This record gives sequence, structure tokens and C-alpha cells, in this order.
Amino acid sequence: MKKILLLIVFAIVALHTQAQIRSVIVENYYVSDTLDATDTINWTTDTSYYFRQLPAGSKTYRVYVELDSGYKIKKIYGTPCHPLMFKSTADFFNNINRAPNPNFGRDVTRSWINSNPTMALDSWITLGYCAKQGTATKYLGVLKTEDTNGSLLANGGGTAGITGGILVNTDASAGIPIQTQDGMVTDTTTLGTWLDDGFRDAPGVAGVDTTSFGTVHVDSTFFSTTAYLQQNNGVHGISAASNKVLVAQLTTTGDLRFEINLELLDSAGASHNYVASNGSCALPTGDTIVSGVLKYPPDAPVCKCHDPAYVEYVDVAQCYSQDSCHHLIVYGCMDTLACNYDPNANYSLPGLCCYPGNCADRDLSLVCPDISGGGAFHLFPNPTSSTLTLQFSSSGNNDMHYAIYDSWGVTLIQNDLGVRSGSVTQDVDVSNLQSGLYLVRVFIGNTVQSATFMKQ
Repeated sequence: MKKILLLIVFAIVALHTQAQIRSVIVENYYVSDTLDATDTINWTTDTSYYFRQLPAGSKTYRVYVELDSGYKIKKIYGTPCHPLMFKSTADFFNNINRAPNPNFGRDVTRSWINSNPTMALDSWITLGYCAKQGTATKYLGVLKTEDTNGSLLANGGGTAGITGGILVNTDASAGIPIQTQDGMVTDTTTLGTWLDDGFRDAPGVAGVDTTSFGTVHVDSTFFSTTAYLQQNNGVHGISAASNKVLVAQLTTTGDLRFEINLELLDSAGASHNYVASNGSCALPTGDTIVSGVLKYPPDAPVCKCHDPAYVEYVDVAQCYSQDSCHHLIVYGCMDTLACNYDPNANYSLPGLCCYPGNCADRDLSLVCPDISGGGAFHLFPNPTSSTLTLQFSSSGNNDMHYAIYDSWGVTLIQNDLGVRSGSVTQDVDVSNLQSGLYLVRVFIGNTVQSATFMKQ
């Protein structure tokens, strides 16, 4: 019987596998004002970029992907079937002209921000990190509400020398002011090799980055079927309890849209790919899943069933509705040639099936009493949420008792019924049991009869 229970546990786990991506969080990080707009960007190589400014009213967004505990992001990428796209109805703000080659958030140094405050609002892609200091110190991006070390931003006055500094707007729509908590915490994680393509150099223009996140070009769209940023060891959030990984910072006066694709690593180092959409492309072989949460704004929510007692159950969805739950799960043997064929089952567990002479070392007289001369034992309703009714009988006076076991064989409920004869109907309160599959055994004299039931 232990083999049966382990098989059932495995089947339930396989059916209800946890999703690795919990949500995508778009944080309103900062809203720029007229003081911030006084800071000009003096590009000294190309006069067409003289006096570029941060428009008042620009909104800076930070995009986080929340993962299950133990998971890391290894790669953000685009492919021909799954493009990587960031788009706005207005240009993205780009201030990385003021320092050499800060193509990604992890490249921006605090010393650059101190001398050029609006660099803290630059638009970039990243995996986890939003700044560094020299070669020894790196800063992990975290939600401002989870920042535990205050603000590390210098309160400089910018090119206009504003008294009292800039980046001091306290617009309520951006939550905590960035001069109070800036969403940067020191991190000591040992990283692997960084790899990237499609962000530093435009195709055919080596050494000149003309993407909207590059050193020259300003644009409202980044779209690529080949670009990627990869950290070989993977990047996780600030803690197992808050596994939220920063993947982008975007500043614009327009309305934001994006579609991102991610390769994740689990705790064993295995890869799992999630894509925002699939269009007409067939999903590649392997572990690739379409996840609507990787598209922003998300499509109209598709509500799913969140009751694990139903075939339609899903663990993660944009919304849940009991109306999406249609078919209660009934585990059992669905082979009509088996002696324990269950016509009511809708989820097959082939290892439960028994045949005369072949019952995987189990007691055939218990599994298939109709062919072994055993007595009948019935229970209902199955599944049940509160009360389980047992029906059995004895042809003579016999000691009777019953017991209920969990999937590991632990006795949870037992009751001695004393000496009985004839038909017995016994109601059992199972309302305190957790949802799952359980085994009932009825002991009548020297005989044992068994059955399973589902607790909703």
C-alpha cells in the first residue's frame, strides 16, 4: 500500500507543479519636475546632442520579476518568435552620454550619479543590479518599500547648480521619495561571467550603440529578435522571502509597454524558459512556457480555477473564478480490463490498476474484493469537504474499528466500534483534514478492507 500512496503523491505534485514566475511589478520610482529639467546633458562629440534635458513630468519606472524561492534569472532575451520589446508613446530618457559606456544598470557608478544627478533616472536593461562603486561594491535594485539602508543618492544641484539640489520631488504617485529610500542595497553575491549582444553595438555599426538604451540615439522603442543580457550564475532578489529581480529602469513622459522573455535557473541549476507571447510560432521543444504576466500592460485577464480539487486547477493566474472549475478530480484506475477499474475516475493513475496475478505486490483481496471473496466496503461522498460516510458489514459478531491515514501512512483518525454484527453505517468528521488524498481501513475481526477518498 505504501507504493500506492507514494505514486498518488507523485501524481498530485506532477499535476499541480508550481509556476516559477509569480508576478511582474512595475514600480513608480520617480516623477521629474521643473528643477530636474534644468540639468542639461552636454554631449561634446556630436553637437546635435547639446543641452539634452530631462522633461518635467517624466516618470521613471522600475520593472521587477518576482520568482518563487530558489529561482534565479539567468537571461533576458529576444528571438524571432519572441521579440524583446520596450516601447513608449514618447522617447525614453537617456543620460548615459555623460559617462563612458554604462550600457547596463550594473555599469552605472555612484560617482557618476553624484556629479550628474539625472543619471540616476537613466533608461537601461539589467539583471538585478542598478549601480556599482569601483570594482568591489555593487548595488542590488530593490523596491523602495524594501530598501533598508535609506538613500545613497547625492543631493547635487546639476548643471544649473540648483540650491537644495534636484531629484527632490515628493510627488505622491511615486511613493517614497528617492532621497529617503532610493531602492539600492549593497550586495556581496559572487557572480559568474556576464554576456550580452544587441545592446552595445547596432548591427553593422561596430562601436556605435544606436539603440534607445545606448550612448548616442534617443528613441521611443527598443525592439530586437537577437539581443540578450546573461549572467551565467543567475541573479536572485534580496532574499528568499522577497525574490524580486530588477530587469529594467525606464524613464519617459509617454505610456509604457513591454514584452520580455526570461531564462530561469532552479535550485538544481536546470533551465526554464518563459516568453511573453507566442503569436503564430510553435513553442520550441523543451521547457518553454508562455506567461502573460511578462507582457505589460497585460491582456484582459483570463480567470482560472484555483481549487486543487478540480481538473481545471492552475496555481498562478491573473485572476480566479469558481465558475472556471468544472470537473472534480477523481483519481483511480481507468483501465477497463483491470479488476479495480473505476468508471467515475477522470485522472488516471495506472500504477493503481490491479489484475488477477498482477497487483504490484499488493494484497489483491483488499484491492479487488469482488474477485477474491472479500466483503464490500463503501464510502461516500467522494470527494468530501466535511463528513465521510462509511458502510460495511459483518456476517457474525466481530470486533470492528476503522482508521484514516495520510499519504505517508500516518494515522490521523481512528475509532473503536466494539463488537458489531450485520450492516454498519458510520459518519466520520473529516473537516479538520487538509485538502488531499487519504486512505481508510476498516478492520472487521481478522479482515481488513481499504478505500481512498479525496478531502476538498
